Amino acid sequence: MATEKKLQPIIIKRVKKGGHAVHGGAWKIAYADFMTAMMAFFLLMWLLGSTAQGELQGIADYFNSPMKVAMSGGSGAGNSSSVIPGGGNDLSKVHGQVKRSDSDENTQRKTSAEQARAEQARQDAERIKALRAKIDAIITQSPRLNEYKSQIRIDVTPDGLQIQIVDDQNRPMFDSGSALVKPYMRDILHAIGASLSGVESRISLAGHTDAVPYGNSDRGYSNWELSADRANASRRELVTSGMPDAKLARVVGLADSDLMEPDNPRAPANRRITITVLTREAEERLLSKSALILPTAQLPNEKQENPPAGGAKP
Repeated sequence: MATEKKLQPIIIKRVKKGGHAVHGGAWKIAYADFMTAMMAFFLLMWLLGSTAQGELQGIADYFNSPMKVAMSGGSGAGNSSSVIPGGGNDLSKVHGQVKRSDSDENTQRKTSAEQARAEQARQDAERIKALRAKIDAIITQSPRLNEYKSQIRIDVTPDGLQIQIVDDQNRPMFDSGSALVKPYMRDILHAIGASLSGVESRISLAGHTDAVPYGNSDRGYSNWELSADRANASRRELVTSGMPDAKLARVVGLADSDLMEPDNPRAPANRRITITVLTREAEERLLSKSALILPTAQLPNEKQENPPAGGAKP
């Protein structure tokens, strides 16, 4: 009995499992990719949320004009004329780059030129105002010059600051019919010349006479030569007192062509010396026409202090 129990065989039952072989494991790979993408998305959102506004603008600028395009040239997003935001010379703009037309560029240049002229006019006005105050103070503070104040007329004109030294019946500026400067006229010119020593603008100097004909005009010396000689004599006095000779834009004699008192052509006030401190605009206009103006600073009669014999011009 015992022997039979020992010889009884052992039976092992194996159960075969199946039914899931159709699905396989591909879904796990897809799920892993999805989770990776979601992780990257949330990581990107976190980074954008924690980045400063300036850094965000820099990132946007990079995509508008990548480093390769910025360094080596070529076409990039900034060259597009599309309405898609971004691009252009100014990457902060929200519209695409649009090429300017020639008319727009001309308009911009014209506007810039007008602004420059306006600024120049403003600076000229300030300089002229300060110079006028300086000359007024010199005349007022000097007892000798204050005595001749009625013969010194200072006005602001479109061409600049105009200083006129006019003649007086009882106190002429020059010897009769000559370019010899009177002592008091020399004092006035020296004071004005000293005040113009540091002036930035150029200066125009003109001599004027009245309409009385010169005594020996038939011999070639007339009011034209006389006015030019007087202007040149005044120039020498101004330069002697400290005014730079290089600041002179022109020295001319106008005779009786520009009378101060047209209704009284023989009035003493028509005999005068006009000193004009030019504005930049007047200086440019004058110098552009200087080729048409004959110089009068070196006339043949420059050294002739007295008129020809028989001259009786005041």
